[in-house]
Amino acid sequence: MNIEIVKAVPEDAREILEYLKIIGGETDNLTFGAEGMPMTAERERDYIASMADSRTKVMYVAKEDGRIVGEGSYNSYTRPRLRHRGEFGMSVLKSHWGRGIGTALLAEIIKFARDIAQNEIISLEVRSDNAAAIHLYEKFGFRKIGHFEGFLKIDEKLVDCDIMQLHL
Repeated sequence: MNIEIVKAVPEDAREILEYLKIIGGETDNLTFGAEGMPMTAERERDYIASMADSRTKVMYVAKEDGRIVGEGSYNSYTRPRLRHRGEFGMSVLKSHWGRGIGTALLAEIIKFARDIAQNEIISLEVRSDNAAAIHLYEKFGFRKIGHFEGFLKIDEKLVDCDIMQLHL
């Protein structure tokens, strides 16, 4: 595997937005579809630039031969009663599933949450029927703490999600 996990830089903005459209069309495991994220390249560039020295948020990209094949981002809460925890989201191109990219991205996210954000708890929501993702999270010690019926609505069908967390 010739995959490099690096922090996103502003110059990645346009490619990230295109990547999000691709993965949004490949799977129903995300909170968006083929429309991607409603953001201009300029706004995405500014958002990525705002994370350059942040101790509360980060975005990583997985690159193969310079091309983005995965993405993961982490956001720590900043309000005093919540700043002990944060949430993350991640994705990998379907053609690259099963190659360890999700594992590598999640390892970097956890390291950031623990060492930089100094959080105590990481949480996430995952489709209840996404066995591969749930297995990955459990491999890192995440455990299910709740179930949210109808968390997503895709093609007029309600989809349940599990709430998982990891104590660092």
